[in-house]
Amino acid sequence: MTLNIEEANSQKESVLSYADKQRSSFEAKLKKIVDMASVSMEPERRPEIDGTAELALAYLREMGAKGEIVKTKGYPVVIGEFHHSAKAPTVTVYNHLDVQPALASEWLTEPFDMQIDGEVYRGRGTTDDKGPALTVLSAAYFAHQAGIPINIKFIWELEEEIGSPSFESFLTENLAKLKTDSVVVSDTIWVSRERPAIPYGLRGLQAFLIKLKTGTKDVHSGTTGGLARNPIGEMAGLIAAIYDPCTGEVRIPGFYDAVRPVDESELDNFVASGFTVENFKRAHELGSTRTMDAAQGAKRIWAHPTFEVHGITGGYAGPGVKTIVPYQSEAKLSTRLVPDQDPEKIFELIKAFVQSYNPDFEVLKEGSLKPFLGEFVGPFAEAAKGAMQTAFGVEPAFTREGGSIGAVVSMQEKLNVPITFMGLSLPEHGYHAINENFDWQQARGGQVMFVDYFQRLSKLI
Repeated sequence: MTLNIEEANSQKESVLSYADKQRSSFEAKLKKIVDMASVSMEPERRPEIDGTAELALAYLREMGAKGEIVKTKGYPVVIGEFHHSAKAPTVTVYNHLDVQPALASEWLTEPFDMQIDGEVYRGRGTTDDKGPALTVLSAAYFAHQAGIPINIKFIWELEEEIGSPSFESFLTENLAKLKTDSVVVSDTIWVSRERPAIPYGLRGLQAFLIKLKTGTKDVHSGTTGGLARNPIGEMAGLIAAIYDPCTGEVRIPGFYDAVRPVDESELDNFVASGFTVENFKRAHELGSTRTMDAAQGAKRIWAHPTFEVHGITGGYAGPGVKTIVPYQSEAKLSTRLVPDQDPEKIFELIKAFVQSYNPDFEVLKEGSLKPFLGEFVGPFAEAAKGAMQTAFGVEPAFTREGGSIGAVVSMQEKLNVPITFMGLSLPEHGYHAINENFDWQQARGGQVMFVDYFQRLSKLI
């Protein structure tokens, strides 16, 4: 399926004109919803979570869409629809409206008071994922008003940042309402501003804690040092036994057994995407990396499992040196997984390895997400590719994403329809980082992209 070039260009100009006219309204809506600190990781933020859901519902209804808030055993889910006709195909848009925590003292601007700096929007959630969510909503409104023959449904989750614990049961209990022909997810990142990307894979996740306790209190190193065990030192030894911190390679037997090899055509796509380690370092403000080779770098972040140490606690952390021997230590750890690794099996491998190393260590399972792998060929991939190229004038690259979106795996299993990724975020937008931002260039072009995509789907399905 292709669109007539003249038709596509005419539609593009119409959408750009529409976007420019409603820019101030878009920015006002974005500020209002970003200013709500919908941090799902912090239970005390429940009022802001509920307020965000109410505001999102109001945005849907204001534009003439149907909408409702669906309660779950955890945080609510907002669903909505622009309905064209019973005979028209249906596409469902997934976004999440919860955000990561943010410590104001680390930011240049207040994270929950969105600032508009020219074409840049600064605040927590602007790019992950409230800015893209409102961009798709605006495009859907245009498509509906223009009479494009497609039904557009919305699923806006408020638990994505904590692993979507209630999402699968939400899907199960609402399958009739959620019936659809395909899903599009707008929560992914481009290779660079100059090179759009359509990811088709996500890494999974298994987080866990390792604890060691060797006493009941910190003790004097002069009195007990040499005889007392040091749990922080032992923890460091265990972690070094699990993986090589310089190369990142995991030493646990069987860890890599289920890893699906990367197809040569996929690796070619990774390289052709324009990914460079130098640009990656610059975007993420990294001083150095484990490799400077583009192919190996792309493979490491998109298609290779990892082991990461997020933090070690215990002992004295104040100024100077307090000469004690700590009595306990805790390591916060995770591994990112790729197809066909199973989080449960990986956790059991890790637990068995740790206990064989030293049974005094306690291993506790935390968040768990399966990896996802979709298609980078076929009609939906081609529709996404064409829409992105129409909007931004550059052929997008097909890549994978290093992160995880638990809801995607649940939708794959429960809805059983094609899932396409069409994100708008850039590496420099700061996913999960301080000074997160989004910008009008991406929002403006994104509206063209999604209108074009809806048009293509209306002729495809």
